[in-house]
Amino acid sequence: MPAITYPKTERSDVREEHFGVTVADPYRWLENDVRADTKVADWVEDQNQVTDTYLDALPARKAFQDRMTELFDYERLSVPQKRGARYFYLRFAGSTGHGVLHVREGLDGADRVLIDPNAWSKDGSVALGEWSVSDDGEHLAYAVQDGGADWRTIRVLKVATGEILGDEVRWARFTALDWMKDGSGFFYCRYPEPEAGMALQASVENHAIYFHRLGTPQAEDRLLYATPDQPRLLHLFEITKDGRYAVIISSPGTMAAALTVVDLTEAAWRPRKLIEDFDNEWNVFGNRGTKLFIGTSRDAERRKLVTLDLAEANPVFTDLVGEREAVLTSAWLIGGRVLASYLVDAKTEILRYDLEGRPDGVVEQPGIGSVLGFQGDPDDPESFFVFTSYDAPTTVYRYDVETREASIWTKPQLPPGLDRIVVEQHFCTSKDGTRVPMFVMRRKDVTGPAPTLLYGYGGFSINLVPIYFPPYQAWVEQGGVLAVVNLRGGGEYGRAWHEAGRLGNKQNVFDDFIATAEYLQAQGIASPDGLAIKGESNGGLLVGAVVNQRPELFAAALPGVGVMDMLRYDRFTGGHLWLPEYGSPAEEAHFRNLMTYSPYHTIAQSKTYPAILVTTADMDDRVVPAHSFKYIAAVQAADLGPRPHLIHVETRSGHGMGKPTEKVIAEYADQWAFAARWTGLDVKPV
Repeated sequence: MPAITYPKTERSDVREEHFGVTVADPYRWLENDVRADTKVADWVEDQNQVTDTYLDALPARKAFQDRMTELFDYERLSVPQKRGARYFYLRFAGSTGHGVLHVREGLDGADRVLIDPNAWSKDGSVALGEWSVSDDGEHLAYAVQDGGADWRTIRVLKVATGEILGDEVRWARFTALDWMKDGSGFFYCRYPEPEAGMALQASVENHAIYFHRLGTPQAEDRLLYATPDQPRLLHLFEITKDGRYAVIISSPGTMAAALTVVDLTEAAWRPRKLIEDFDNEWNVFGNRGTKLFIGTSRDAERRKLVTLDLAEANPVFTDLVGEREAVLTSAWLIGGRVLASYLVDAKTEILRYDLEGRPDGVVEQPGIGSVLGFQGDPDDPESFFVFTSYDAPTTVYRYDVETREASIWTKPQLPPGLDRIVVEQHFCTSKDGTRVPMFVMRRKDVTGPAPTLLYGYGGFSINLVPIYFPPYQAWVEQGGVLAVVNLRGGGEYGRAWHEAGRLGNKQNVFDDFIATAEYLQAQGIASPDGLAIKGESNGGLLVGAVVNQRPELFAAALPGVGVMDMLRYDRFTGGHLWLPEYGSPAEEAHFRNLMTYSPYHTIAQSKTYPAILVTTADMDDRVVPAHSFKYIAAVQAADLGPRPHLIHVETRSGHGMGKPTEKVIAEYADQWAFAARWTGLDVKPV
């Protein structure tokens, strides 16, 4: 391997006192915008050059890239959305580019292309974001994502002709798209227009929901809902299938939220606040007239189903389906039935109920895995869903609620090799005795210790469920083991599981991850010095924290787009939305807790660290790249042993969404080759 000389990183004497503690921040200048500050841009270019030279010398890089290109080279479709007699879906054709939006005239009719985002830019950096079709199937509103940023520009297309109309809506962000029942226009979320040149640094405050009427300028869009007295709230919305109600979920950044409805049949569009506190979770999944069907965590740690009749002057919540031991994750009102999705040890089961909450059987699944994305209407028995698992490719099923029959609508034809892989679920015991589950993938003939990749997240009540992902297969085919752990901080076991991994309990997440690593080695699954760890975003924070706490456990670490400076995270873009998860650095109790694990501040000097490859992107306006810049600068400056500590900064890219497939392949080929080098995985062409 080539000798590594890290680029020189200037240190400044920035120091601040927090509650009697003096904290140095020598790399604060790296917080400047890489696209505007030539000094930061030069530093990034120098870092990328060193990293690229190192990665170019790894023979496994090309082997992984070639194999992942083959593994991604299959046709796959998204769950179709039925509007009128038309079906709309994304078609992914292979290992390059973005999915292409198609329309099918009738269930067995001809397909045609509506939108091909691959024609929008030469480098694939402009992508199709959210999209929604009017109820009559005549118009399509779609969002354009540029360079991976969270900002969106919304356009409108006439489905029959493909004509793009003159409507343009800008500064949409964290938005849904949903149409007025009569097709006259659509609802969307936006923020105020930022100052010129400041879009990627702008603080996200004053989120608002607007209605855009077709054929009118954006300046005339009608405000549906905003909270100027609470500018940091995030507003999510959905229009009920009958078009009567706009249901609004308002959150300070957690799953818990306030609940508001607007009756769109009233001229005034007056918000009716049903829940004003932020103590519980609420999800309205359908209605019958004035009766709402809702999932909630109120008086139910693992959630339950309730109803609420808006015709009553003082409506009360009535239990429909009580709390179960399994965790309610989603529900749908389709074909006169309630379909409820539950997690049992991170695996999905779908139960049926009638509209009075009486049990009505189950939706049979083809195996153990995940059911995602049910689509359907309250009065139409035809619906669609996706089934997937670590060893089962994403397959779209058509489900008839009335007859209970499920049939394959489309199943991808994969390259050979999947039948050589086995998936097992293991449980390990964390430091405080908590039982923590994980899924382990390996080749059937790999029965002894092997180089292992361990992936985790552990935050924001996000569930890691079994899905098919070709890079996992590429690692396992080479004789490696892939493990995905369901840490506290996620939502796999309900609200208590999340609470046990947030704020002052965050150390539990790191303890769970460390216990998992120790288990993999103690059980002879991972080789003694052959364990690599990976996580992204909040998972990047996880990787940075556990490396600082137990560097000897790991051979390699892959923190991606991580939250690394826990004292300043809330100062950038939407970082304040994470305050309910991490706590405020401006409050002493939270500050002292954050200082125990902030990756940038807790690097263990004079210890031997694993090899580290940090990844981030120059247009990430969610977790700004400064987190990764400052962290790797501090790591490179410390005395942490001979293994490489590198960063790769992707250009014209963001937090992860909107990447063309070839960029995904290139990124994973870099990471897998780096991990293989330091875990001892012997990579051969497949």
